Amino acid sequence: MRRSLISAGTLVAAMATSLLLAPTASASGNPKGDNGTVKIHDSKTGEELRKNEPKVCNFYLDAFGFDAGQKVDWHIEAWAKNDQDKGTTVKSGLLTLDTDGHERTEDMTLPNGQYKLFWNFEGENGKAKHKVFKTDCPPAETPGTETPGTETPGTETPGTETPGTETPGAGTPTPTTPGETPGSSESPSPNAPGEQGGTGGDDAKGDSEGNLAETGSSAPVGAMAAVAVALAGAGAFLVMRRRKAQQH
Repeated sequence: MRRSLISAGTLVAAMATSLLLAPTASASGNPKGDNGTVKIHDSKTGEELRKNEPKVCNFYLDAFGFDAGQKVDWHIEAWAKNDQDKGTTVKSGLLTLDTDGHERTEDMTLPNGQYKLFWNFEGENGKAKHKVFKTDCPPAETPGTETPGTETPGTETPGTETPGTETPGAGTPTPTTPGETPGSSESPSPNAPGEQGGTGGDDAKGDSEGNLAETGSSAPVGAMAAVAVALAGAGAFLVMRRRKAQQH
């Protein structure tokens, strides 16, 4: 009976010792395992922050808490709401973690849609780590387009006139000769003294209507001469006729 009690006590002591030494062995051996995590980060998010951002535009992958120096083989597959078939690999890469089990990828971007990250590393137990996320970038502006309602510098809005320019068809006042009153008509030049029809007398004053009298130089000389010849002939005819009448 006493021998069986000693055996039972020895067994209990051995089990207790093994339980106490197990954590120490685990810590000193630092076994490989799935003791890390990976996050999706917006490119503007600091890599020291352990938060996941499932909706991004430009982004990177950020690893935390893995074993020192672990090598990672990762890839991203198209998942839903994009132009690629589900399961199509759209990004992939290799990464070696630092002594703290931390590292990040370069910034990257993908067309708008839903994707899934697969994170494989050496020493993993079971399936790869994975994250589902979505890219949602605003539409890019097409170069050379103009926002409605704005005017391109250097162009003129139809119907407006550039200061300093003249609208086609608008008449510009004809410059006048120095000394001439703009808009006035040219007055007849007075005749030189001694010429026929010169200034002076009633002719210079003009008629009652305010029109200038016609000067002698402008009268029809030929017509006046013809009238004089006709009058002279008529006078001679009357004189001859009168003489004949007296003789009878």
